[in-house]
Formats: sequence, C-alpha cells, structure tokens
Amino acid sequence: MEYRNFGRTGMKVSPLCLGCMNFGRRTTPEDSYAIIDRALDAGINFLDTANVYSRGRSEEITGEALKRNGGRSRVVLATKVHGRMDDDDPNAAGTSRRHIVEQCEASLIRLQTDYIDIYQVHRPRPEIAIDETLRALDDLVRAGKVRYLGSSTFAAWQVVESLWVAKELGLNRFVSEQPPYHILDRRIERELIPMAQTHGIGLIPWSPLAGGLLTGKYTREEPSPEGGRYANAENEPRLARRKNDAIYDIVEGLRPLAVDKGCALSQFALAWCVQQPGITSPIIGPRTMEQLEDNLGALDVDVTDQDRKAVDALVPPGRMVSPFYEADFGPQQFRALA
Repeated sequence: MEYRNFGRTGMKVSPLCLGCMNFGRRTTPEDSYAIIDRALDAGINFLDTANVYSRGRSEEITGEALKRNGGRSRVVLATKVHGRMDDDDPNAAGTSRRHIVEQCEASLIRLQTDYIDIYQVHRPRPEIAIDETLRALDDLVRAGKVRYLGSSTFAAWQVVESLWVAKELGLNRFVSEQPPYHILDRRIERELIPMAQTHGIGLIPWSPLAGGLLTGKYTREEPSPEGGRYANAENEPRLARRKNDAIYDIVEGLRPLAVDKGCALSQFALAWCVQQPGITSPIIGPRTMEQLEDNLGALDVDVTDQDRKAVDALVPPGRMVSPFYEADFGPQQFRALA
C-alpha cells in the first residue's frame, strides 16, 4: 500500500479513505464491522464519518469497530460537524461555538476515543463569522480533543479566507478540504486544486464515483435499479440534475477505456481520481463487502497519459456535466442523511 502525505501535516494516509456514511443506515452494524476490518487488513488507515450520518449511529458503529479490532491507534480518524442533530432545537446545527463544542464532546463519546485526528466543518455557513468557528475549533485543538482541522465543500476563496483569519488571529488552520470530485464534475481543477497545492492543503474528494453514476449500473435504456440512490431521482431536483442525459454519453465513452485495462468501469473512474494531481485520498463509501473489494481493485489500475487525454476529450479539465458542487445542499439534505 502506497501512503501519501496529508497536506503539510507530516501524517501519512492511504490513497483511499473509507467513508462510513452507510454504516447504521443501509449497512448493518455487523456488516459494517466486517467492512472496516477488511479495509484495515488491506492497508487503509484513513476513516471518515460525520455526526449527522444516521444521527450519530455511523460514529457509534465506527467507534465500536475500532474498539473490537484494536485499530484506533493506527488509523487517522476523521469526522465532521455542522448538520442538524435535533429538529426541535434551532441551535442544533451550524458552525457556532455552542454547536461545535457540544458536538465534539458527543462525537468523542460515540467514537469511543479521546481525540479526533481530523475535525472538519461539514459545510460553510456564511451567516456565521469564520473567526467564531475557528476560535472554537482552535480551543478543541489546544485542549487535545482534536489534532487537525479541515473543511468540506468550501469554495477556494472560503478556504483562503479561513487561512488568512487563522494567521491574523494566531489560530490553528484548516489542513484539508473535502470537495466533490470525479470525471463528471471537474470544476475544482479551476481554483481549488491550485490553491490546495499552493497552501499545502490535503484534498480528500467525496463521491469519486459520482454517487454510483460512474459504476455503469445506470444506463439510458434501463430504469434505475430499485433501492438505488437514483431510483426516484425525478422526485428530487438535486438528483435529477445529476442524473441527466449527458452522463450516458460520458459513461459510454469511458467503457472502452475500462475494457482495455481489464477492469470494471467503477475501478477505472476511481483510479483516475486517485491518480489526479493534487489529490490526497478519495473517499469511498461501500455499502457492501462486494463494493469494498471492487474499490480496492482500483489501486491496481494504472491510468496513463493517453487515458487522461481520452477522459479530457469526454469532459474537458475544469468542466462539468453532472453538478455535485451545489449551493442548495442545505439543512433539508442534512436531515436526509440522518
């Protein structure tokens, strides 16, 4: 297993990060424990979850798995804060000091650990001053409850603003950003990736398979598989925008590249993301052991310059055909994750 520098922290992480969003939601606890064990056995040392995933259940299962296998000390454990945790409490969401401190304590209990390696702000909150957020996060670092700080789905200018405020106030800074990134939405190549390379920010993309759109299971001719994420996309505008007619042309163009490699389409798409400049560790989100094994196989796929040119011809650098970077990922979507 090749390990990569995590930004400028000195930490080494695996080229794939195990995302735990499905645990306690679509994946049973026992299956989740088995997936985590297999990932660690394969060399993955980086796990990512969030307080809002199944309203804390994902953190509980992740913490219990690491307690059972004794793996806590050898993994980089990341979680996130921002999502709504109580529908009846107006303060139970966001990036205020009150919510951050309260939820960090709750996450530590659920994860059965004394510290969080990377504590990430799940989404920007423009109406809350970034210094309010950073001061609270800095206190958690100084208290030894958090080792490093990160952001998720921040624009490049928002990350740079946070770096400037941290420098001006002498606070711990963000060391990572977690953006959506895959062949169907390459917009972070315009500003975010160059910014991250300049400032030593680790990039850990979420949804490198475009929520399953790059697995090949969605076709122009067949209806979406029952129970799949896009089964009822026509009833949810955000998903309908992503699963549009243009994606099928891209998928059909990618299939020959995967065939030439002797790998699955999903493995080629994931390998492309892993091997893109500036990327640290894409986050995989397996629901089953079969999906995890498929994801692990991507590490054996070599993406050549010729392959990249073929992908660029389908979706030019910095362009998008399926929008994952959207401003409408608000409280209603976070409730959907609970």
